Amino acid sequence: MKAALRHIDFQRGFQMKHATEAIVVGLAAFAALLAVAFAQDELFQAHMTILTLVLGVSTIVLMRRVKFGNAYAVPGNGDSSKYMDGVIRYGVIATAFWGIAGFLIGVIAASQLAWPHLNFEPWFNFSRLRPLHTSAVIFAFGGNALIATSLYVVQRTSRATLFGGNLAWFVFWGYQLFIVMAATGYLLGITQGKEYAEPEWYVDLWLTIVWVAYLIVFLGTIVKRKEPHIYVANWFFLSFIVTIAMLHVVNNLAIPVSFLGTKSYSAFSGVQDALTQWWYGHNAVGFFLTAGFLGMMYYFIPKQAERPVYSYRLSIVHFWGLIFLYIWAGPHHLHYTALPDWAQTLGMVFSIMLWMPSWGGMINGLMTLSGAWDKLRTDPILRMLVISVAFYGMSTFEGPMMSIKAVNSLSHYTDWTIGHVHSGALGWNGMISFGALYYLVPKLWNRERLYSLRLVNWHFWLATLGIVVYAAVMWVSGIMQGLMWREYDADGYLVYSFVESSQAMHPYYILRTVGGLLYLAGALIMAYNIYMTIRGKIRKEASMGAEAPVAATA
Repeated sequence: MKAALRHIDFQRGFQMKHATEAIVVGLAAFAALLAVAFAQDELFQAHMTILTLVLGVSTIVLMRRVKFGNAYAVPGNGDSSKYMDGVIRYGVIATAFWGIAGFLIGVIAASQLAWPHLNFEPWFNFSRLRPLHTSAVIFAFGGNALIATSLYVVQRTSRATLFGGNLAWFVFWGYQLFIVMAATGYLLGITQGKEYAEPEWYVDLWLTIVWVAYLIVFLGTIVKRKEPHIYVANWFFLSFIVTIAMLHVVNNLAIPVSFLGTKSYSAFSGVQDALTQWWYGHNAVGFFLTAGFLGMMYYFIPKQAERPVYSYRLSIVHFWGLIFLYIWAGPHHLHYTALPDWAQTLGMVFSIMLWMPSWGGMINGLMTLSGAWDKLRTDPILRMLVISVAFYGMSTFEGPMMSIKAVNSLSHYTDWTIGHVHSGALGWNGMISFGALYYLVPKLWNRERLYSLRLVNWHFWLATLGIVVYAAVMWVSGIMQGLMWREYDADGYLVYSFVESSQAMHPYYILRTVGGLLYLAGALIMAYNIYMTIRGKIRKEASMGAEAPVAATA
């Protein structure tokens, strides 16, 4: 009898790990297979086939990881630190991977504009690769950078582990699934035709679920914090998460034609749809690409410079000024359209006012280096973080200037706007993300330092040169476009046709491709540096500002 009881206790004393996840993902794969069978159109069928394959492979991987563990053991997250860093490690790798993918697609798209015969119909033409590039850089690269850094920062500044246990893993893998579905949808031609919001209704629904889980993890961690004060970086991260949720839901309100088909119709129409779209579009820039990355700035620059934030009071003014003003600036994208003139003027006025809090944040970031400017000679990571803030300041001056109607009449729909967007995205968002990755990798993998600081320096100069070349040629070509499009002869006829203006852009498009290649080369160097750091290697090289080489370790 005692032996039997011991046997029962032994059986009850063990549990299966990853079994629940394998079952849930397996059921989801079966549901996707049913959607393939009952699809109402070929595109939905193709998209659901891709989803079935992705979920099927995920199920097999999870089943191979199912293990028996002691049910009475103290649960842990598998990390050597007191924080839940496993998901952040995956986030760092995903950020580097999607960054390279996005930059590569951008170079291909730029090449297609310079040499149109590189368009391959139907899946790899410019019209499908262009939204794939923008989404890959903004949402795949930038989104993973924001998720990884926000989960790292909120734990350290709250002195608490992530709320929700494995919910953070759901956020990470759920977001990767969204990226895969959005990207494959673009190549298939599945789009609702909204800038920065191309995925159709069913992909939007999935992202909503993932984003709510992200909010629960982040906000729950703040609620259970041991540190009484909420550090300013967390305010920026939280505003980014909450506002993007609101923007995403409202802009993507739509009625599907069929629950087993791709097509849907927007809940808005006409100029109301355009206004809703650019309320979303500009605030996606304002909160996804600005507020979230300012959360990075307020944590990683002080940490890397080993200096406190220059003015904590200014950071609070920066926060409230930014989030109040930004939400009203969207109508400046619709100058000289059917939008009422008062709404256009409202967007312009608020855009100009945005210059003040934006530059307040830039000054705060740069002045944090007070007493530590000498570190820029020997610390290329800090150099990368600082130049990102400089690009932030330049972009937030250029944006309000371009919102002025007189300037907008020349710049809108031209390559000037493209140059402006890329100087901000590559200079501000890209550079600060690179600096954050370089800071995180040695700490997350418990390494003494990066594999090579000299390679970071190479990355810095290649990326900087790439941005300058790209933005400068787009400024020149954009102004040239605007002037050619508005040139009239004595009889009131246009002097140049659209084809002639396009032909004039050819040399600039070649130079833009060169700039993109330089930026991509820097990202590839970063990936190699990160890989070698994770492996525990240290390159034999002279330290920055020194002549003698440092010793190498295996």
